[in-house]
Amino acid sequence: MGVIRELIKGLRVTGRQMLDSPVTTKYPAEFREKPQRFHGRHVLNRYPDGMEKCIGCELCAGACPARCIYVRGQDNPIDAPVSPGERYGFVYEINMLRCIFCALCVEACPTEAITMTHLFEMSSTSRQDGIYTKDELLMNRDGSVPHMFADDRLMNPDELLVADGWVRATAPAGSAAYEGIEMWQGTPGPGDWAPEPDQDERDR
Repeated sequence: MGVIRELIKGLRVTGRQMLDSPVTTKYPAEFREKPQRFHGRHVLNRYPDGMEKCIGCELCAGACPARCIYVRGQDNPIDAPVSPGERYGFVYEINMLRCIFCALCVEACPTEAITMTHLFEMSSTSRQDGIYTKDELLMNRDGSVPHMFADDRLMNPDELLVADGWVRATAPAGSAAYEGIEMWQGTPGPGDWAPEPDQDERDR
């Protein structure tokens, strides 16, 4: 009798769980909404006029604790400058296999050239595919962002258009006087760069 009683008790637990709504999503048919400050794949930004923001200063590479960023700057052509400064990022590579997605590169960048999106589906069968070059990282002039695996069904391309929450911070250096004020340069494309809402208002 004791065995039957325990069996019935176990079946009750199973029955209750079967009636509850599932906690999982039907991935990849459904994609979970990421938190605002989620750190995903990087993107190199442009100014609204199409010029590249990266000036090849290599500060992002110096700040990277995983040493996964390689940048080589080059002098801007006088007749056709690539960026507003004297130099631009001639070579830009990120080894995603080593990246820990800490966003220290985003904080170190003086021109807001590199930000992070909400995309993290970057699995591949080749080590070489894990190294993203400027061809994949630099946004197009219309603001869209290329992806190395554009036809991958395990990817939500809209997540490439979501700007890093760091650039939407409302109170730089903790000063509430800057709340709701944009402290960065514009960037083309449909990405949401609006300031974060008031915290009290958001929490309500």
